Amino acid sequence: MALSEVVPWRRAVLAVSFNLVSLALSTTALLSSYWCVGTQKVPKPLCGNGKATKCIVVPIAMESINASGQDVVHYSWETGDDRFAFRYFHTGIWYSCEENILGTDEKCRSFLELTPPAERGILWLSLGSELVYITLLIISFVLLLLEIIYTGNPVCGLKLNAFAAMSSVLSGLLGMVAHMMYTQVFQATVSLGPEDWRPHSWDYGWAFYTAWASFTCCMASAVTTLNTYTKTVLEFRRNQKAFQQSFKEQSCFLNHKGMNFYRDKPIHSVSESVDFYTELQKKILLRDHSMDLEDVEESMEEEHC
Repeated sequence: MALSEVVPWRRAVLAVSFNLVSLALSTTALLSSYWCVGTQKVPKPLCGNGKATKCIVVPIAMESINASGQDVVHYSWETGDDRFAFRYFHTGIWYSCEENILGTDEKCRSFLELTPPAERGILWLSLGSELVYITLLIISFVLLLLEIIYTGNPVCGLKLNAFAAMSSVLSGLLGMVAHMMYTQVFQATVSLGPEDWRPHSWDYGWAFYTAWASFTCCMASAVTTLNTYTKTVLEFRRNQKAFQQSFKEQSCFLNHKGMNFYRDKPIHSVSESVDFYTELQKKILLRDHSMDLEDVEESMEEEHC
């Protein structure tokens, strides 16, 4: 039976496509700092030095200036939330960046330094799981490519398909655990992190949804690969029954002892099944060829007589 009938080409290409998309999305999310976004409530700075917005305008009373001209008494009539500014921030696995209300650039610092000491171990586990997740995605991608390239050996292709399926499933589980651990660490940091960093309001960013989209594509690739493997196994088992039926039809060409040997031989795996029926087909073809030669020799002898 041709390999194209056992493992459809479209399913293999679809599994590779899902895997490649998952790999690209997971790498983008890992390197991004937009897992969580929000605002932080900070006191407004005093206006001046080119700062005209998000600042406190302080009128200076002339009589408050002493003789030296150095000590100045400032008055501000702003109360409540008017005294605070809400600066934008975004956080990832590696670092957290905050808007600089005194300028146009951003202030970034390591997210590990912001994490409470009790949660840093979980953060390291999350980071390690993300790296292993991407590594297994690369391995499964290479295995699926090899399966497509080496189409001449059904046994090798079936083994590659099985290893690729296991790698995809394992990577998907690790990715899910890594995303959940990071979510737990971030929520703990929101409550127990430094006072100057704790957000006033926050939400998940595009990198968080990208990471979960990567997990979805990874599981889709795993399901497609497992479906291909299961279909292949069922096809081989059906062929096994077909070959057993063909044994009965070819009983006139095989001796009774050899027939019992092949019929009673246990098949423990799909790979053994493929090797077994390939060898059996060769024996049947050789027997048919030898009998054709005998017929030719008999006809030549009759013509000679």
